[in-house]
Amino acid sequence: MLNIKKLSSISATFEVDLGKLLAFESAQDPKVETIAREILANVREHGDAALLDTTTRFDRWTPVSAAALEISQHDLQSALANLPADVRVALDIAAKRIRTYHEHQLQSSWQYTEADGTVLGQQITALDRAGLYVPGGKAAYPSSVLMNAIAAKVAGVGELIMVTPTPDGIINQTVLAAAALAGVDRVFRIGGAQAIGALAYGTATVPAVDKIVGPGNAFVAAAKRFVFGQVGIDMVAGPSEILVIADGKTNPDWIAMDLFSQAEHDEIAQSILLCPDAAYIEQVAASMEKLLANMPRAEIIRASLSNRGALIQVRNLDEACEISNRIAPEHLELSVADPASLRPKIRHAGAIFMGIFSSESLGDYCAGPNHVLPTSRTARFSSPLGVYDFQKRSSIIHVSREGAQTLGRVATTLARAEGLEAHAQSADFRVN
Repeated sequence: MLNIKKLSSISATFEVDLGKLLAFESAQDPKVETIAREILANVREHGDAALLDTTTRFDRWTPVSAAALEISQHDLQSALANLPADVRVALDIAAKRIRTYHEHQLQSSWQYTEADGTVLGQQITALDRAGLYVPGGKAAYPSSVLMNAIAAKVAGVGELIMVTPTPDGIINQTVLAAAALAGVDRVFRIGGAQAIGALAYGTATVPAVDKIVGPGNAFVAAAKRFVFGQVGIDMVAGPSEILVIADGKTNPDWIAMDLFSQAEHDEIAQSILLCPDAAYIEQVAASMEKLLANMPRAEIIRASLSNRGALIQVRNLDEACEISNRIAPEHLELSVADPASLRPKIRHAGAIFMGIFSSESLGDYCAGPNHVLPTSRTARFSSPLGVYDFQKRSSIIHVSREGAQTLGRVATTLARAEGLEAHAQSADFRVN
């Protein structure tokens, strides 16, 4: 039997039960933090030698030299050319859709002129160099390559450096093909905290970048936290999440598989259903029992649903939206007849999938919006990865002679109120 929690919002213990369901110990294991710090320090001090050593120890293959860590553009293009035809077509379609969506996010510089001739505005520029981490452990993610790399390229990033581990020396050709298709400039066969260190500090072989994006394991997440400030990072991603609000009319097999789609990522991923129809919840539970046996990652799904999954009966769809906002899920499916009526009630979600045909998996691969989304309730204050993550803004301040007379007096007064005389005189010198 599948062991998944069944809760009800009318239960006297619901608040406690929901709190326990959402509780997740995000603090790093001290051993993970210690190891990550040691690896980063080693890379910073010893550069390529540290990369060679850690690759031998953790990825179980021995590079003959630091140069062997880099995969050539010829190999990337060869991987693309030799893809199975159906995979190539699918990657092409996904890449085109992702690019089109992200082109809508491009921001432009702007300015305006005041009556006295003072010009104020904002200049938008792209990062010079970005680093993309692509996992290579439990599974390979060519879709992550497309999502991260295309957003960076649309933004105008000067050079994109990709790192990915190759356990036992095995290189995933689909990941390389995706890198070629997305226009990645250089690819290195390194992973873990050592790859983050190489991107942050630079070595003789791996260039230092301005920002690091992409998900990874606990060591990668810890390393990204530690190098923040030396470089920018996108986010520290937690376990995958899906929350489905259903009105009880969608085929229960569809909902069961949608819940599986995130549960199969990891034993600590979270899948939750909110529905006012008790009988329908039982139908979904039955579908899950029926479908689980045929899942290749059945044991991971089973553990995930047992650890952090739930089927929750709510009073109505309005209450479902209230609970959803408290959860602030990474992925939210509105599997209802009229999703447009619910969307204004949703304030916190990484991505909102509207209607019964909008499965979360389409967003993961080819719908177009980015699948790098805020997790662990961070959708309350953060957004999906996008072009804007690879652009930065500089303020433009061009004060006219006339403007300096007015603004100078204001600045002088405020500076002296703060006790900063040099500030005051700097402005006052330009008055009259």
